[in-house]
Amino acid sequence: MVSDVHGNARDLARAGEGADALICLGDLILFLDYADHSRGIFPDLFGVENADRIVELRTARRFGEARELGARLWAGLDGDRATVVEQAVRKQYAELFAAFPAPTYATYGNVDMPPLWPEYAREGTTVLDGERVEIGGRVFGFVGGGLRTPMRTPFEISDEEYAAKIEAVGEVDVLCTHIPPDVPELVYDTVARRFERGSRALLDAIRRTRPRYALFGHVHQPLVRRMRVGATECVNVGHFARTGTPWALTW
Repeated sequence: MVSDVHGNARDLARAGEGADALICLGDLILFLDYADHSRGIFPDLFGVENADRIVELRTARRFGEARELGARLWAGLDGDRATVVEQAVRKQYAELFAAFPAPTYATYGNVDMPPLWPEYAREGTTVLDGERVEIGGRVFGFVGGGLRTPMRTPFEISDEEYAAKIEAVGEVDVLCTHIPPDVPELVYDTVARRFERGSRALLDAIRRTRPRYALFGHVHQPLVRRMRVGATECVNVGHFARTGTPWALTW
């Protein structure tokens, strides 16, 4: 089980070794590495100095200034912004999807671009969003994407749309999402020094349907990686880009 791969194709290729299946909870793309500002699409296009500055502004929650800086940088770039980004994302997706073992079950993260996934998901990779599947005799539900934030990442959706996907999944043994339930200890990032957006609908579903596990990523350095909500074990399965180590679910 991995989440927040953010470009780490090398370790992804080994992540499924010894497992019945690999589960990926999204954020394959590396746009900007907050730990190493030299890595990602943003510094490749605009340089490390600008990456340093935009991370500084976002960490200080000065999102308006960060957007203004971004707008100035994109305006000075040759070529259409959407085309430039898509080309860079396609390059990453080609490498990352090729690294998935078979079978892999995956859903989208908030920085992913779902319309491109069908072009790269090979035989043996199943993409699920608001859907259920049986793996090893247990029922898994998958809900991808994130909720809307000032960061304006590519796959942010409304609370209502997200709640509808949670409802569509229903009762499962393992509930797999990109973002965590809206619990302060699970959504606070100790390095970014901010609360990320978790889902209240997800939290309500956990309390109501009582899955054995609720698994997620999104928060890279959480205050708490694991805690119980009622009968459910809630686990942040890790910032795979940094650790390169999958989390193993065993019965």
